[in-house]
Amino acid sequence: MRITICLIVMLFALSGTAFADMKPVKSFEERKPTPYNGNQFGFVYGGALTENVKGKVNVHPISYELNGIKIAANVYTPADYDASKKYPAVTVAHPNGGVKEQVAGLFAQRLAELGYITVAADAAYQGESGGEPRHTDIPFFRTEDIHGMVDLLTIYPGVDINRIGMLGICGGGGYTLNAAKSEKRVKAVATLSMFNSGRVRREGYMSAQIKDVQERLKQASEARSAQIKGEILAAGTVDFDALTDEGIAKIANDLYREGMKYYGKTHRHPNSTFEYTRASLSELMMWDAADNVKLINVPLLMMAGSIADSLYMSEDAIEKASGTDDKELFLIPGAYHIQTYYVPEFVEQEVSKLKEFFGRTL
Repeated sequence: MRITICLIVMLFALSGTAFADMKPVKSFEERKPTPYNGNQFGFVYGGALTENVKGKVNVHPISYELNGIKIAANVYTPADYDASKKYPAVTVAHPNGGVKEQVAGLFAQRLAELGYITVAADAAYQGESGGEPRHTDIPFFRTEDIHGMVDLLTIYPGVDINRIGMLGICGGGGYTLNAAKSEKRVKAVATLSMFNSGRVRREGYMSAQIKDVQERLKQASEARSAQIKGEILAAGTVDFDALTDEGIAKIANDLYREGMKYYGKTHRHPNSTFEYTRASLSELMMWDAADNVKLINVPLLMMAGSIADSLYMSEDAIEKASGTDDKELFLIPGAYHIQTYYVPEFVEQEVSKLKEFFGRTL
C-alpha cells in the first residue's frame, strides 16, 4: 500500500501537478483574446461573433487556474444577459487536437443563442491554456478540464447551478462521458461524434492495430524515459502545409480524410494540431471512455453521423450506459464524423436536437 501511494505521488509530481494544487476553480479573470484571420476573438467557425453587441449574444474571454495550470476559456452569454437573473448552462469540450475557436465555439455560441450560458475552454497543455510538456493528452487531465468548467459555471454570475449540462465533441465527448460518471452537479449529458481516445490508441482506429499493442506500449514506456531526460517525443504529427487535395482524397477512413480537410484547410487554426506526446500513450492505452459508463444516471444524448466510420464507438457506449433509462443515440442521416462539426444542414439538425434535449432536461 505504501509503495502504491508513493508511485501515485511520483506520477503527479512528474506531471507537474501536486495534490495540494488539486482544488476547485474559485475565481476567474478577463483575458485578452488572440486575433486570427481577421476575427478579433480568433474564431474560425461559420457565423462566428466578430464583436460584442449590446442586447445580443456576447463572448467573454477569461482565464482561471485549474490544478496549478492557467486555463484559457470563452464564456458565451445569451442576448440581453442579466447577471441578476438565473440561466441554464452547458460546458462544451473540444475534440482531440481541436481548440475552443473551432467547433466547440460554434456549439457554445449556438446554445447561447438558445438562452444558455456556455463555456468552451482549451484543454490543459493545449491551445492557449498553460501546461508543459505541450500537447500532453492524459485522460486524468482531460477529464479534470471538464470538471473545471463545471467549477467555473458554479461561480459564474447568472448560472443556475441546478441546471448545468455537458456537451462533448469527438475526443471531448469521450472525456465528457468519463467526467459525467462522477460529476453529479450536472443534470444532462450530450455528445457529438464521440471518439473513445483510449480504445483507439490501444486497438487502433476501427481495431486496425490490435496486434501491435505490446510494441506501442513499449514505445510509450521508452518515450516516458526520454521525457524524464528532457526529450519530448511526439505522435500524430501532421505537416498541414504539405497537404494536397489529391493526398487527402486517398485517405480511406472518413474520419481522417475529412479531418485533414477541416483541421488543415477549411477551419485551420494555429493552436490546433493532431500532435500529442508519445508518453501520453502509457495512460491513454490503459483507459476507455466506455468503462463504467453505467455510472451515468442522468439523461444521455449521443449524436453521430449515420455513415461515419466512428459510429461504432457511440453505439458501444450507449449500449453500456445502463445507469439511465433516458438515453438516445440520434443519427444524422448521410453525415460523416467531421461533417457533423460544420456542414450547415447537419449542424441545424444537431442544434435542434440539443434544443429539445436540454430544454427538456435542464
